[in-house]
Amino acid sequence: MNLVDVHCHLNHALFKDDLPEVLKRAEKAGVKAILTSGVNPPANREVLQLAKNYPIIKASLGIYPIDALGLSERETGLPRQTEKINLDGEFAFFQQHQKEITAIGEVGMDFHWTKKEETGEQQAENFRKIIRFAKTLKKPIVIHSRKAELECIDILEEELPNNEIPVDLHCFGGSKKLVIRAAAKGFYFSIPPNILRLEHFQMLVQLVDLKQLLTETDAPWLSPFPGQKNEPAFVLETVKKIAQIKGLSEEKVAEQIWENYERVFLSRS
Repeated sequence: MNLVDVHCHLNHALFKDDLPEVLKRAEKAGVKAILTSGVNPPANREVLQLAKNYPIIKASLGIYPIDALGLSERETGLPRQTEKINLDGEFAFFQQHQKEITAIGEVGMDFHWTKKEETGEQQAENFRKIIRFAKTLKKPIVIHSRKAELECIDILEEELPNNEIPVDLHCFGGSKKLVIRAAAKGFYFSIPPNILRLEHFQMLVQLVDLKQLLTETDAPWLSPFPGQKNEPAFVLETVKKIAQIKGLSEEKVAEQIWENYERVFLSRS
């Protein structure tokens, strides 16, 4: 089986000492490509370097909505961003490295870490700028929409009326109604391995056509196994669960998800 992890953070501090072993386990599980996502300027540079060092890793350069505002005060294990990101400056960097970039992400909006009434307008403005820039590069975008699912879908529909570039909704937490709306628009959904434990993702998989599903880990977070850090090899657990829900073989699910990955990401690299 050809497996893919379309969203994770292998530049996280938790992988500092065992990344080669993590990649070996991924390859043993059948993973052929791992999109590692940046969240801010220093992280994007780390991701590009990882992609140069390890052929299995593909670079997805991002501007995390909280980091864009310079509000990344907490320790996450990723490079911290305590000043507002100069979007135009980072866009220039993306342009300079566009041949090395598989996707733009993660980008979007977040009302978990900040209040909508305080940052909503600025987040929306930044998000629209990023979408418009991604269109100029003709790159797919990977969306972070925590507690801001409706706002993200509204903006995506307005900015991409004709699906000019593919959209992957990473770990989408929106309502059933919103899932149906986004699926009807042709957006993709990447499903993490903690689908084993979360009914929300099980519901999402039931609702969405297999041709619009992708697999991710968001590693080191969202592990299917309590107390154990997540890693790309665990996309196999997502495939198994999707197969169970859809009543299909694991091979059929893996084959379709790989086709989806090629359609969304490789046709535009």
